[in-house]
Amino acid sequence: MTERVAVQQAAAVLFDLDGVLTDTAAVHRRAWTTLFTEFLPPQVAPFTDDDYYNLVDGKPRIDGVRAVLSSRGLRLPDGTVDDVPEAATVHGLGNRKNGRFTEIVHRDGVDVFDGSLRLVNALAALRIPMGVVSSSRNAVLVLDTAGLLDRFAVIVDGAVAERDGLAGKPDPAMFLAAARALGVEPTETIVIEDAVSGVEAGRRGGFRVIGVDRGTGPAALRAAGADVVIGDLADLLT
Repeated sequence: MTERVAVQQAAAVLFDLDGVLTDTAAVHRRAWTTLFTEFLPPQVAPFTDDDYYNLVDGKPRIDGVRAVLSSRGLRLPDGTVDDVPEAATVHGLGNRKNGRFTEIVHRDGVDVFDGSLRLVNALAALRIPMGVVSSSRNAVLVLDTAGLLDRFAVIVDGAVAERDGLAGKPDPAMFLAAARALGVEPTETIVIEDAVSGVEAGRRGGFRVIGVDRGTGPAALRAAGADVVIGDLADLLT
């Protein structure tokens, strides 16, 4: 089974957003780095790109905050979702990171990977239903800014997950919810992910999973359960 045939034969395709469709994973990484450079005390190890990939990439924002704090032996009260960004709470830090991210998006816009756009256009021509499944609460903002909002029949993002009580990746609940909304079976659906947590979620949900290596590394994506690993979504059209 070639990658191209797998995509063409899919009942539906579910895309992660940041790092798969749009080059916003780099924006998230900058926002996380800024947050923890400002917050972490000087006596602990600084936040690195490895921390991004291993502790926060693809996860719900609050889980990422908790993971980084735990890795440094730090604890904060959870607080509430309404905490101001200056609050020394888990939710406060999460809201501060979100502010950094949205500032960059509004200022600089959103870049769409050329190969990803080509694949989306090809699948649309084949009338294959598509959805976006993203831990980000900013998925609609990012898709709208990128001019992609009308391409996807279903969007399950962090805001939907909170509203509907869906566990975040690596739990498969968000992918399963998107499949139900599209009326397709997981075994007939392809998930395209660049994060270990997202690949694991797709595998646990019974989906076929294509990993996109945007820096995580092919070995890590395969170990998490990717059926194949590619460097660019245009590879699926060759």
